[in-house]
Amino acid sequence: MRTADAIVVGGGPAGSTCAWKLREAGLDVVVLDKAAFPRLKLCAGWVTPKVLRDLELAPGDYPHGLLTFETLRLHWGPLSIAHAARQHSIRRCEFDAFLLERARAEVHTHAVRDIRTEGGGYVIDDRFRAPYLVGAGGTACPVYRSLFRADIPRDAALQAATLELEFEYDWTDPDCHLWFFSDGLPGYAWYVPKAGGHLNIGLGGLAAQLNRGERRLRDYWARFTRRLERKGLVDEVPEAPKGYSYYLRGRVDRVRSGNAFLAGDSAGLATRDMCEGIGPAVESGLRAARAIVDGADYALDDIARLSGESFVSRALERRFAGGPLPAAA
Repeated sequence: MRTADAIVVGGGPAGSTCAWKLREAGLDVVVLDKAAFPRLKLCAGWVTPKVLRDLELAPGDYPHGLLTFETLRLHWGPLSIAHAARQHSIRRCEFDAFLLERARAEVHTHAVRDIRTEGGGYVIDDRFRAPYLVGAGGTACPVYRSLFRADIPRDAALQAATLELEFEYDWTDPDCHLWFFSDGLPGYAWYVPKAGGHLNIGLGGLAAQLNRGERRLRDYWARFTRRLERKGLVDEVPEAPKGYSYYLRGRVDRVRSGNAFLAGDSAGLATRDMCEGIGPAVESGLRAARAIVDGADYALDDIARLSGESFVSRALERRFAGGPLPAAA
């Protein structure tokens, strides 16, 4: 049986960031992920300057494609504005693999099935043992499922559903576009160019709102892609989109049990206005590492629930849900 100081389940931004800081502190760390890296990860791939600062990474030091936007093109009905907000776009297949390799942790391609507590620590599938355990395996994280779900079930009111597609495309419009509530969609859609001749397009919203109408996401997808073609942003969408769901920021007052921690989407940290997940994931991974290394309190309640604190951000939060969302305290 492999014994380590800490086991991190999930090699995405939350897990790799936590493993990176644990390794810097000299701990023996094992990362388990069901996928082999680099792996396909559909994501608009917004990375804020804060994320890069948290990762101690300058844009010029990132070895893969990184595209910088000084403004975002926001479209709300007939209104279109250029919103000054520096953002970067990355491809998650490259970004996640880079962060995991930089962590210098021992990585195993392993789908976790069984977790039990034993002797003050955690044993996984009778193959791995450690006194500390970090669950960073996303919405379906086995650490959440085994140790947290019974006490803190997911809140269906905060479930987001998306359809998106990333493909090679020789785009000509270098701007990032966001459409809110277009074509009757109770959510938003995006067009995000990426370096190296790739493009990510998608749409999403809260599942409860999407299920109230007669249309389904794929109906909105057909309308959305026609809109992109009419505007000359794409000539043709080459494939069928893929869907997934995750949870927006809810109650995060029970994200630690003994020496087991939840981070990133396992804790449900995506922002409630722009559904941003990478920033909160990185920040929570850093905090989990500090709690293990320094014995610091592990709290996520002060991680921002919105991508911004403007009137627009608060209006989006309410509009997406069609009314007040459950408390995020």
